[in-house]
Amino acid sequence: MSTVLEAPERDAVEHDRTAFNLAVWDKIVANPEFAAMAYRFETDEHGQIIMSPPPAPSHGNQQSKISRLLWSVPAQGEVVSECPISTRKGVKAADVAWCSLEIWKESKGRSCLLRAPEICVEVLSPSNTRSEIHEKKELYFDAGAKEVWLCAESGQMNFFSPSGSLERSEICPEFPKKV
Repeated sequence: MSTVLEAPERDAVEHDRTAFNLAVWDKIVANPEFAAMAYRFETDEHGQIIMSPPPAPSHGNQQSKISRLLWSVPAQGEVVSECPISTRKGVKAADVAWCSLEIWKESKGRSCLLRAPEICVEVLSPSNTRSEIHEKKELYFDAGAKEVWLCAESGQMNFFSPSGSLERSEICPEFPKKV
């Protein structure tokens, strides 16, 4: 599969990763055929679409619990589910994210966030591989995330900073270790 961009528009933005990701994502979001599909979308570094089936209801339940708890973060910010983030390897969608008002405002009117929110959360599914989750974690950190949280199917939370594993979140220390 090739990128959703045609040669002239691809050539105009290919030298700028963020502009390239935004151009690809804008086309995907604007396509009514994609909007009608029940799939989740991300892209790779070449602008190719990666589709995956919708997750199980338990996955969405974990996302909802995490979202509700994140609204209690003391600092002002926004909680976003299925949050599209421009990374060096395409647009990746964090299951849940918390971002400061600064990041939220800089991405206003955009189809995806220009940099990663401070907290990116992945709710793990049986189909996730360790290498896939490790890569997403690294991509979020490369894009500016301060913490990446992983939620196991059991609800067990694991917290990470760019330097490694954390006992608990430093941004939201009251967040429970299990949801």
